[in-house]
Formats: sequence, C-alpha cells, structure tokens
Amino acid sequence: MPYAHITGWGISVPEPVLTNDDLAKMVDTNDQWIRERTGIRERHIAREDQFPSTLGVEASLKALEVANLAPTDIDLIICTSSSPEYIWPPTACLIQDQIGATKAGAFDIQAVCTGFIFATNMAAQSIRSGAIKNALIIGTETLSRFMNWKDRSTCILFGDGAGAFVLQASDKPGGILSAVMHSDGSGADTLILPGGGARFPANETTVHENKHFVQMDGKAVFRFATRVMGYAAKEALDLAGMTTDDVQWIVPHQANYRIIETAAKYLKMPMDKFVINVERYGNTSTASIPIATVEAVQKGMIKNGDKIVLVGFGGGLTWGALVAEWTGPIPSPKLHVRPTRYRLFARIRSWLLRAVRYIEGVLSRREL
Repeated sequence: MPYAHITGWGISVPEPVLTNDDLAKMVDTNDQWIRERTGIRERHIAREDQFPSTLGVEASLKALEVANLAPTDIDLIICTSSSPEYIWPPTACLIQDQIGATKAGAFDIQAVCTGFIFATNMAAQSIRSGAIKNALIIGTETLSRFMNWKDRSTCILFGDGAGAFVLQASDKPGGILSAVMHSDGSGADTLILPGGGARFPANETTVHENKHFVQMDGKAVFRFATRVMGYAAKEALDLAGMTTDDVQWIVPHQANYRIIETAAKYLKMPMDKFVINVERYGNTSTASIPIATVEAVQKGMIKNGDKIVLVGFGGGLTWGALVAEWTGPIPSPKLHVRPTRYRLFARIRSWLLRAVRYIEGVLSRREL
C-alpha cells in the first residue's frame, strides 16, 4: 500500500492589511478589546480583483514548484472554501483550468474551517487505495466579502488568504499517518451564512435582513471549540499509535488564541509546541491551517522527520485532526519544473475549448 506524503506547499495572502485600529474607525471596538478576546492584531483583505480562485491558483503553483511537479501530473484537485467563488461551478474547476491540470478531476468540499483537514484526508485515502498518485489540496478564502462591517462580533475575526498542499504516493513510510473527521448538525445555527442558498435565495428581503453575512453565536462556538480541539488531536494520535510526547508541533486552526490555549491545557503541552500566527492573519477559515504550516516550514520550525498534528473545528458543526510525518519533496530525476509556465498553455487551451464549444453550438443550431 502506498503512503501519502506532503511534498509541496504554498500560500497566497493579499497585501492589504486591516489593523485593529483601522476597525476601530468602522465599528465600536478598539485594539485592546480585540487582542484580549481573540489575540488578533491584524488581518489581510483581498483586493477587488482577487477571488478564491486567483488566491488558490497562486498558492497551488507555489506548492507544485516545491514538489517539482507539473500541473499536468496532478490526478485530483480538492478545493475547500467557506467563501466559494460561486455556488457552482466548483472553485476547484476554475483552479484546474487556470493552472493547466489537464487530467485532474476537480471538486469542492464544504466543511467550513475544518475543510482542509477533511480534504487532505480524502486525498490521502485516494492515494493509499492506489486510485491516484498525485493530489492538490487547496484552502482558499475571501471571507471579507461576507462580513457585516457593523457587527463587531464577526468582522474583527476573519481575514482572507489561501494555502495549498501537494500529496504524492510513495513506498517510503511516512506522510499522513491518521485522521479523524466528526460533525454535529444540531449546532448548525451557531455559525452560519444563511443567505444565497435554496432556503433563502437572494432577494430584497434577504439583503435587507443581512442574511448574506456571516452570523455567529460567539459564546456557543467558543464552548464547542474548547471542548473538541484537544479531544480530536488526542483521538488522531491514538489512531496513529502515538502520544503527545512523540509530537514536535501542533498546528491548530487559527480562530482565537484563547481557544488554542485551552487545547494546550487539555493536551498538557506547552504553548511553544503550537504553531500560532492568528495575530497577523485572523481567522482565514479553511486557509488557516495550511498558511500556519507553510510559515512554520519557511521559518525552519517544522523539519523533515517531524511529527505534526493538524487540528481544527468549524461550522456545521465540524471538527477533526490529522497526524503526519513531515518528509518534504520526493527526490526526482526530472529537471526543475516551473509550474507558472503552464499558465500560458492553460489560457490558450481554455480559449480553444471555449471556441470549440461555440462552433459546436453554431453548427447544432444550423442542423436544427
């Protein structure tokens, strides 16, 4: 049975930064109030020309370059987002087209902030089954588009960004060692974006009632998160036959510093074993775990051979954890691959396919 290794990684974060002091000019809050309750100092906000697909493409190309893998080698793309570009088509398909992953099946999953763990586990299972060899997992968000900037209970929390992993099959032991996924729909209304779906399709009433903005019961979410974070991490470690003593790093969902502190106490682990960057990004939902992981790798914190735990929670309610041995890129005899060069090919291919469909449409009308 092949092992599923994390061999590539990349992030894309918008340049514009919104600080707590900036927010204080927009809503009744201040820097001290936000920091004391969340640990957040600032967050990044997407520009008007940045979308989940554009951020996801940038993160994906960086991940592919680290893995020294061409987009045409990818068999599967899974994108997870709490702020997808459209209800359909899947954001994954937009990314697949833009990077030139010509043979990849692509689809989205929706598990809110836990989505990246769910998606990574699903890709690892596909690799271990022998069905595929190479997978691209993307968490990408522009949640700022769904914020009510007059609601300080939500607008102070969320930011934009994207992160991506490449998973590859290998006979070498390591990679994804275990994972757990859980859900509890009885808590669906505690963190919800009610408008835009089949129950509340967009109309004048839903807009007037602010149903197209994120709504959250902050206290209920806090209680839920502090209960499940540490439990999920320990459950995944038990499945891998490991304990916290075997772990070099915990990478938690970056929602709130106080929640991470509580998880550390439950696991009886020091805070310096937790990768934390919530102060600079806020809650980037499905992108938070890959962004934090990639930063830790780039800083030299996570090294080859390290055992790490990724753990998260989100709306749904959903929660889960994943244990992995960090092994890095698989050595390859291939010359250095430059995935960005495939973008021109991807644009030409996309244009040609559109042209063919147009011509087919014209010809079919004539036949009728």
